[in-house]
Amino acid sequence: MTTRDTTPVDRNLALELVRVTEAAALAASRWIGRGDKNAADGAAVDAMRRAFDTINIQGQVVIGEGEMDEAPMLYIGEKIGTGWSDSSGPMVDIAVDPLEGTTICATGGPNSIATLAVAEHGGFLHAPDIYMDKIAVGGGLPAGIVDLDATPAENLRELARAKKCEINDLVVCILGRDRHKKIIQACRDAGARIMLIPDGDVSGVIAVSQPGSGVDMYLGSGGAPEGVLSAAALRCIGGQMQGRLLYEDDAQIARAKEMGITDPNKKFTVEEMAKGDVMFAATGVTTGPMLKGVLRNASSAYTHSIIMRSKTGTVRYIEAHHNFSLKPTAFVG
Repeated sequence: MTTRDTTPVDRNLALELVRVTEAAALAASRWIGRGDKNAADGAAVDAMRRAFDTINIQGQVVIGEGEMDEAPMLYIGEKIGTGWSDSSGPMVDIAVDPLEGTTICATGGPNSIATLAVAEHGGFLHAPDIYMDKIAVGGGLPAGIVDLDATPAENLRELARAKKCEINDLVVCILGRDRHKKIIQACRDAGARIMLIPDGDVSGVIAVSQPGSGVDMYLGSGGAPEGVLSAAALRCIGGQMQGRLLYEDDAQIARAKEMGITDPNKKFTVEEMAKGDVMFAATGVTTGPMLKGVLRNASSAYTHSIIMRSKTGTVRYIEAHHNFSLKPTAFVG
């Protein structure tokens, strides 16, 4: 029987997590613009998994690359970290997206990132790998200012009132997908401006809480695992979000119930998706509004990362220069 370590999630873990996202970003950067999103994703997954092998935690993946029979590593339920052998280090839940924006990376587009979040054991919603309907706004607003059951026009009207501006001053970030045509049109009809993104809805959600991003609201459906990662970030930097799982068939509903979701129609809040002491880390692969991408040459590389912690509300940006000539393995920070 495994003994649970009651050691709290320590702030010193933050730098270790950045090394993990750096490793994934560095590995993926070799595939920027080469047209092979699977190779880019595979490189990031492998590097992230190997980097976790250097951290003294008892970690369990709750948001990962899929089920055990679908993913060779970083699969849901996988135990990672060096602490399992001697029950040392904190027991934590881990959510990962080794390469958010695989197509972006493959085409050399902006804003692909390597990202992960860590919470105290039991802190993350165990979300199946299906779609989730999402709405998010930044911090400092009245509670319940937006709602998934309201129309886009109603949400925009309430947000404009809270921000003391006109609806046409607001920008809504939406994934550019055919399924979002009605939402996009509804926002435009209400008078809002639209920022369409090709991929990367974790970054899209985070943008609502970043001063200078120009984004006031995130709206639309995307991956449920990415929804949990987004909630983890908002727990750290502030913001409101609702997420509701979208099912294609009864098998997906059954899978969600197996993972502990008793109400298939529940609207989850940020605090219900990511609770307790949460850390969020990301490293840029290609340059975007939040992070600069990897810059590399034959012997060195530059990375730009962010690390956040909910307990303190601290957000740190880390620039790192990696000298490959001194580190033959190169990908583990």
